[in-house]
Amino acid sequence: MTAQITPELLRKYDVPGPRYTSYPTADRFVEAFGATDYLQALTQRRSGPAALVMPLSLYVHIPFCESLCYYCACNKIITRHKSRAADYLRYLTREVELHAEVLGTSQPVSQLHLGGGTPTFLSDEELKQLMTMLRRNFAFAPGAECSIEIDPRTVDAVRLQALADLGFNRLSFGVQDFDPDVQKAVHRVQPYESVARLMEEARRIGFESINVDLIYGLPRQTPESFARTLQQVASIKPDRIALYAYAHLPERFKPQRRIVTIELPGAAAKVSMLSQALAAFLSAGYVYIGMDHFALPGDALAVAKRQGRLHRNFQGYSTHADCDLIGLGVSAIGKVGATYSQNAKTMEEYCDHLDQGRLPVARGLALSRDDLARRAVIMALMCQGQVVFESIEVAWLLDFKTYFAAEMEQLRTLQEQGMVVIDDTGVQVTAQGWFFVRAVAMLFDKYLQADRNRARFSRII
Repeated sequence: MTAQITPELLRKYDVPGPRYTSYPTADRFVEAFGATDYLQALTQRRSGPAALVMPLSLYVHIPFCESLCYYCACNKIITRHKSRAADYLRYLTREVELHAEVLGTSQPVSQLHLGGGTPTFLSDEELKQLMTMLRRNFAFAPGAECSIEIDPRTVDAVRLQALADLGFNRLSFGVQDFDPDVQKAVHRVQPYESVARLMEEARRIGFESINVDLIYGLPRQTPESFARTLQQVASIKPDRIALYAYAHLPERFKPQRRIVTIELPGAAAKVSMLSQALAAFLSAGYVYIGMDHFALPGDALAVAKRQGRLHRNFQGYSTHADCDLIGLGVSAIGKVGATYSQNAKTMEEYCDHLDQGRLPVARGLALSRDDLARRAVIMALMCQGQVVFESIEVAWLLDFKTYFAAEMEQLRTLQEQGMVVIDDTGVQVTAQGWFFVRAVAMLFDKYLQADRNRARFSRII
């Protein structure tokens, strides 16, 4: 399979586009959708048939970091004042209690993810308070997937054990690159040896799955230096690997202004690094899940891919069914029913909403029938690599080939290029096309087709 993915192919399909962790994408959210609309969606969930049947997924955003990573585009607050965490926990508690006032405290939860920022900015005691508060207001299912993002510089063996004791069973280490020169250029120095020791300790403790995040296209990276990082990652054998392309947008993200532009690798070097990564991880026994994700064959994500049970949410690929997601904390995004919502992006605005007794939703979207139908098509492509015409027609009472006539015409071009196969029953993404699946999905994005200005998106490579 890797022989088919040549640098020429990667260059050809290097098109700007969204990652489709949702459709419509978050840049389409509007301020006309606010707390009242979100409250209505929560009320409908409470009284609807999904109330105690469809489990919830929870995302909690912890925005604090002790030091600035220059490549970062996340919503974060750089501070060494640990007291800020205690204040933030009080506001998170209020936000959760406002949800419980509508939903009750019996809503089943099958998935929890703590992201940031740096969730391990919170002390062990503060993390314990957070988990106790969440368990008091939601009914965590036995065996619920509880994951946390970790800056390896903020934990040791004792902290890893404390996380396990709190119920976390999945970890994600932010590595990005192991080359010391690259680490200095992005202001994130963490030796390979220390991460390797943490991985070994996490396995001894018994975490079910350990992910490593990598970024290619960083300053001072070269195909040669990145090849060494790939070898080092393969040697510590994480269960999952997320490989992201660095998007240099200093006009949007202030920290990136500290990156020396002339130190960034060129397009050819980035193509080479991606090609190297695909070959290295596949030869090391990893399964290419899709988009940015790789997993060992025995990992739940790889099993879900084999069984056609992949799903996609705001955290990327998931093994969990298309469930409602409640986003908690500053800037967090949620999905309830046929709506998306996002909390206020600044701490001041977030706290102000809660001080006034209001849910801190600042914008969102109520999906139209067309949005829902297109979302079903895009997620089928992104997760299963195929669309069965009949399933969309029955669910949305439309004739697929008529409704999507323009898209079918464009798909025929991709078929000629070996990316998809079209027959009377549906569209199948080929093995080669799976590496470029979002380029296929983009054909069904009504907003993109109407707006060709894609500069704000990251590139596929």
